[in-house]
Amino acid sequence: MTNYTTPHLSIKSWAEEDRPREKLLLKGKKNLSDAELLAIIIGSGSRDESALGLSQRILVSFENNLNELGRQTPKDLTKFKGIGEAKAITISAALELGRRRQLSNIKDRPKVTSSQDAFNAIAPLIMDLPHEEFWILLLNRSNIVMGRERISIGGVAGTVVDAKLIYKAAIQSLAPAIILCHNHPSGNLRPSQADLDITAKLRKGGESIDVTVLDHLIVSEQGYFSFADEGVL
Repeated sequence: MTNYTTPHLSIKSWAEEDRPREKLLLKGKKNLSDAELLAIIIGSGSRDESALGLSQRILVSFENNLNELGRQTPKDLTKFKGIGEAKAITISAALELGRRRQLSNIKDRPKVTSSQDAFNAIAPLIMDLPHEEFWILLLNRSNIVMGRERISIGGVAGTVVDAKLIYKAAIQSLAPAIILCHNHPSGNLRPSQADLDITAKLRKGGESIDVTVLDHLIVSEQGYFSFADEGVL
């Protein structure tokens, strides 16, 4: 296949099976690379660079990390030569639609039987945020998710957690159990001392009102850390 970054070579001059749109029709969407899918979204390049070349250049700048690309605002994207406001908005809209599709899979009431189930239930909401947020999963006696409640929004390095808001949400929902969840935008999954302290405080406080803290998840693009799995709950 022709190198993505070869200048002055129109996509129309490529073999039909190598053009992103035609390739999608012939071979299916799963056979396209991230750059090829992004090129379809962008639609067109310039005289000096194809849409595919531009797409690859954008992805390389984010180390081919789609979650990092999804964090960019339209204004951020217009910093790339060849991306105007209209294309930037189209890229942002497409990535947000993909995020919402992932989130739609958890709008039913999944049963949590492991830390992986809990991660699947919360990750689409907080995994790729550029700031910290603290959430709780509210569970019934069968460990089915009754709801997801955002407790606080913070900055890059942390967020304030008010125990009263957590207990209030649990009591109002009549939830006998909760799972604490927050994200680390840095990608570091190790709990800080503050994370350990607030977990111990919330677990002890929950016991007095018959609300069990089953786990605390730290979530990032790298995966998750489970306090219960690691024996630090």
